[in-house]
Amino acid sequence: MLKKGNKLYSILTGTCPKCHEESMYMDKNPYNMLNIFKMHDRCSHCNTKYKIEPSFFFGAMYVSYGVGIAFGVAAFVISFLFLKTSLITTFIAITLTLVVFMPFIIRVSRNIWINLFVHYDPNAIKTKS
Repeated sequence: MLKKGNKLYSILTGTCPKCHEESMYMDKNPYNMLNIFKMHDRCSHCNTKYKIEPSFFFGAMYVSYGVGIAFGVAAFVISFLFLKTSLITTFIAITLTLVVFMPFIIRVSRNIWINLFVHYDPNAIKTKS
């Protein structure tokens, strides 16, 4: 299902959006909070620059809002509609879901954002620039 060349592959694995060969992040684990935002400057395989311009990833905040809403709605549907819990318990479930998945949401939002601007190129090779 998830193969190189698919945007979803790059989004879910955090690999370079152009070549899909290496992780954009210095630490692949999003739950290591000290390194959650630390990224390589460029891909060592295709030389793609990740921070296209200063403050490039500020746009990922808008994506993060949408992804967070999706997680919150999923928590609501599961807890309130499927498990038939009270509204207070549902609110707690939504809050806990958002707190637990916050690092994952941050990383996925950055991955989605960069994949909107950089497209996969199977012939990407390292160039000097």
